[in-house]
Amino acid sequence: MSKKEIRKELKVSAIENGTVIDHIPSHSVFQVIRILNLAEYPNQLLVATNLESQKMGKKGIIKVRNKFFVPQEINKIALVAPSATLIIIKDFNVTEKKQVKIPNQVEKIVKCFNPNCITNNEEMETLFSVIDKKDLKLRCRYCEKITAKNNMTFF
Repeated sequence: MSKKEIRKELKVSAIENGTVIDHIPSHSVFQVIRILNLAEYPNQLLVATNLESQKMGKKGIIKVRNKFFVPQEINKIALVAPSATLIIIKDFNVTEKKQVKIPNQVEKIVKCFNPNCITNNEEMETLFSVIDKKDLKLRCRYCEKITAKNNMTFF
């Protein structure tokens, strides 16, 4: 095989139904898998990282068969991969394509960084205001402490 004939792409089978999470920063791919509990997912899961991307330089992609994410899961994706695009597939066709968006409020998905916060000591759901979408900072409704991106722990 000459150099001109070398195959430069690997084709991956299409999914009949499910979701593709595209444009994930490469360093966030495994965090997305962890926060969505996809390592335990029983259906087909395709994960690729460090793929060439004109838009991002390097990117990751996750294809999840027979899975459609609920708003709470989409918010988790937005918090760790704000550049991600969700592509909904039904009967092998793209039915919807949308950019994730960091919400103005984050409920029940992130723990408060403050160990003394009431949400860490009593049965109480967390609620944060997003005060900085660029550097991702959340203010707890109850204790007013700031939880930064590097301190986030997901439920």
